[in-house]
Amino acid sequence: MPEIKKNSAVYYIIQLLMLIVGAIIAAFALEFFLVPVNILDGGVTGVGIIVHQLAKIPLGLLVFLFNLPFLLVGYLQIGKRFVAKAATAMIIFSVFLEVFGNMDKSATDDPLLATVFGGIFLGIGVGGVLRSGGCLDGTETMALLISKKTSVSVGQFVLICNVIIYTAAGVVFSPDRAMYSLITYFITSKVIDLIESGLEQAKAVMIITNEGKRIANTIYDKLGRTVTMLEGEGLISGKKVVLYCVVTRVELHELKRLIRNDDASAFMTVSDVSEIVGKHIKKKAPLPEE
Repeated sequence: MPEIKKNSAVYYIIQLLMLIVGAIIAAFALEFFLVPVNILDGGVTGVGIIVHQLAKIPLGLLVFLFNLPFLLVGYLQIGKRFVAKAATAMIIFSVFLEVFGNMDKSATDDPLLATVFGGIFLGIGVGGVLRSGGCLDGTETMALLISKKTSVSVGQFVLICNVIIYTAAGVVFSPDRAMYSLITYFITSKVIDLIESGLEQAKAVMIITNEGKRIANTIYDKLGRTVTMLEGEGLISGKKVVLYCVVTRVELHELKRLIRNDDASAFMTVSDVSEIVGKHIKKKAPLPEE
């Protein structure tokens, strides 16, 4: 089977299909497993489920409206490409929440089965969307922006938000529903780990290139990440520049795109970061003069 080129039309079509199918699977998981038994997803969707159950407002409409402010902020701070994919995924997700919700069916009435299989399907859907460079929940977008300006990581911010949401679920529904929701969150995270190649919010990236200064400046300009530059020498290729930086899971797809566009011959490795000591995310400041 011929290899699909990264910048080819076929590659972008596959990414779009993955985005669409992932959003549909995530909506299916919510409406057929989790919502019927009052089990929550995290983030904006979890807030939408609580309001939906209390006010009987369509869930798809709530999720779309709650995500709008995050999309607007992301458009201003992150970039058009990421927000375009996120908006596409969120719209499809919201539409199919209504489509599946109007079917008035549930896969099971057993909360434990709903928790396990809902978490699995939700992880498959969200993982597919993330792998294609999109996002289903505005919480991650806000977490990304906050992580750039503070020492709070993306994972910490998302976890704090979800703890608040699950506590509210315990008050509105019952404590056992909050506990089921927490189990769903961990199952979903593990499935995303398998599909999206890494649950860890931080990824260490090493880039070997001939265009070190230009790529470093691009990463700084587009992602706000500083880069450590090292000198290297290939056995055959000779002198090289080795760039090392740490990015979040959400930024990894955009970083890969930047590298492909700036230096198609660059060699890049990505590895998980189990712990970070000190600030790996810097506030944007003027670059030093040449």
